[in-house]
Amino acid sequence: MTRAITAGVDGSPESLAAAEWAAGEATLRGVPLRIVHAWLWQPLDVPVVQDREAQAKSAHSVLREAETHVAGRFPDLRVTSEVVPDTAVSALLSEAEQSDFLVLGSRGHGALVGFLLGSYGQQVIAAARRPVVSVRAPDGVMSEPEGSEVVVGQQGQAEDSDAVLRFAFEAAAVRGTPVRAVRAWSVPSIYAYSPGSMRLADEAGGLEPFENKELEQALAPWRERFPNVPVVEHVELGSAGQVLLSAASRAQLLVVGRRVRRSPVGTRIGSVAHATLHHAACPVAVVPHT
Repeated sequence: MTRAITAGVDGSPESLAAAEWAAGEATLRGVPLRIVHAWLWQPLDVPVVQDREAQAKSAHSVLREAETHVAGRFPDLRVTSEVVPDTAVSALLSEAEQSDFLVLGSRGHGALVGFLLGSYGQQVIAAARRPVVSVRAPDGVMSEPEGSEVVVGQQGQAEDSDAVLRFAFEAAAVRGTPVRAVRAWSVPSIYAYSPGSMRLADEAGGLEPFENKELEQALAPWRERFPNVPVVEHVELGSAGQVLLSAASRAQLLVVGRRVRRSPVGTRIGSVAHATLHHAACPVAVVPHT
């Protein structure tokens, strides 16, 4: 079954930019686009006039606006849309589960209010089991990407980043652009040193050669699977968030991972994803992995 790329819209200019980006991505990948808006009639226990019919019409007008916006730019793209009768987080998580990935605007109002500040959008990214792409558009206007690379962060061992690298290589392949694979490293504190923990680094000739070797091994199967995608290996000393943001200053797309785990205070997106979502100028794909 062919999955669609799904865009969540809320009527804001930023969500229209997200729908436009999702439409472009669907066109590149040859898959349909699905546009959804979450709306659930929940009467308030307050003495004010509440018009269910008017709210329903407003919800459907959000979809019509997004469909018209996309159709004007991608007239040949197959598009479906639906007002989903559910709360925002629940609806978007369900849609993500059935999609190649979900696309959201990085700022908005209504269902997606406070996306970058820790509200519904961040809850979706933290809990989704499929990739979620955040699209930031200055002044709500989607501009052509200036970059010429897909930048991806690689951490840990090769198996830890398979899902993240897969997403990045697939995105680069449909664009005809290189992948810049970034691995940040830091000097361990004195408490991290031990004969066992440092043995592999010593065998590689030091910490930096070890990090280069780890990145090379992680990339090997994806180079083989995508032989036409040029790869730039980027190993740099520094915090992962800062190194990635610097490397992605002119990227078309930044891809980062999010480890699937629960903390005592609930789901979290992780410090690297948090930093890139807040500060990267390009779209950011957050890919969950185990």
